[in-house]
Amino acid sequence: MYQNTSKEVFKMSVPIFFELLLQLLVGNVDQVMVSHYSQGSVAAINNGNQIMNIIIIVLNAMSIATTILITRAFGAGDKKQIKVVANVSVYILAGFSVIITALVFVFRNAIFRMLSVPEEIMGETVNYTVIVVSFILVQSLYQVAAAVLRSHHLMKEVMIVAVIMNGMNIIGNTILIRFYGIIGAAISTDFSKLTGLIIITCVLLKKTDLDLSFLNIKYFSKHMAKKLMFISIPSGGEALSYNLSQMYILRFVNTFGIAVIASRGYCNMLANVAYVYSVAVAEATQILVGYLYGKGDFLSIGKRVRNSCVISIIVSVSVTILILLNSNTVVGLFTDDPFILELCHKILFVEIVLEIGRSINITMVKCLVATGDVNVPVIFCVFSAWLVAVGLSYVFGIKMGYGLVGIWIAMACDECLRGFAFVLRFLQGKWKSAGAH
Repeated sequence: MYQNTSKEVFKMSVPIFFELLLQLLVGNVDQVMVSHYSQGSVAAINNGNQIMNIIIIVLNAMSIATTILITRAFGAGDKKQIKVVANVSVYILAGFSVIITALVFVFRNAIFRMLSVPEEIMGETVNYTVIVVSFILVQSLYQVAAAVLRSHHLMKEVMIVAVIMNGMNIIGNTILIRFYGIIGAAISTDFSKLTGLIIITCVLLKKTDLDLSFLNIKYFSKHMAKKLMFISIPSGGEALSYNLSQMYILRFVNTFGIAVIASRGYCNMLANVAYVYSVAVAEATQILVGYLYGKGDFLSIGKRVRNSCVISIIVSVSVTILILLNSNTVVGLFTDDPFILELCHKILFVEIVLEIGRSINITMVKCLVATGDVNVPVIFCVFSAWLVAVGLSYVFGIKMGYGLVGIWIAMACDECLRGFAFVLRFLQGKWKSAGAH
């Protein structure tokens, strides 16, 4: 089914890349289109997206576990488990979505007060977040369908759905932002996600052997649920810890004023563009590693991971340098504020070093997770994200007065340290027996 070649990784990564890029744009396009009306609204969306990022990360961890378990089944020649894995994934993600939606509704004001959101944007931040979070269940079901399609080597189909979904969001924003501002952007985002779910469900039923009967509760397996959670909880915990640390760092940023908050939003958006192909390569590699692990071909896994790390570094650093050289033009698409233009230019210098560490980090974590070696990444991430990223952000950004640039330096230190640690972990070879649990 899969071929362990660089050409195969490229073929798999290209549609994943466009899908991820378009998924990022569904959130970031709100900032871009609202930026022509109000920088305060951009700052509000930036804070709201920080909450959404945490939720999406957990959903991604569970959907990744779904993909890994299905590709392992393909590698081992056991296709009977696909229906069971899909069933378990739907019920677990749906349950999580309902719980998290209720929690955000109840504690919405407390959450943003904890983040020190300025009072002048508090109302917009809360309203935008509540509307977008209300469709988390829709997004979780979309994630399951996309995970099943990827494991069936149907990345192109997922990409096409992402194109349609993003197009719907842009059209909706064009119409609704003019009349309802940031609320219109949130409604448009929800409508595009619902459209995406309907389309991807139709694709799933047409392109795979699954039909809606797989949702029957009789297919729910406690044993499979444990295997799904064994992969998703630690890997999701790694991502959750990182994003919680980013939320805490956002508290520092929120004390710097609206212009700096908006600058962070723009720089994060540009950083997403820089490393999104690294994520695509890592996800394609993860699928191959899961398949090879099911076959027991450990030698091929080592070669594939090394090649993917090199590719990720080259691409992400090259894109970052290209953005840096044209930073005034690129950031100028969103704002003509000279303070923001200068600040973003400084941050992009630091971003070059950050992307080296992040490229290695993303690839190594996904490959370790694919083999079942999930505990060390989450433990080390908790250590590094809080002690290095948060700790040094306070030292460089607040105490030493470097502001947002100091915070970016701290995050670069965190990414590079974790990348180095995960390379050492992979070279130890303990992952060869980790997936047997």
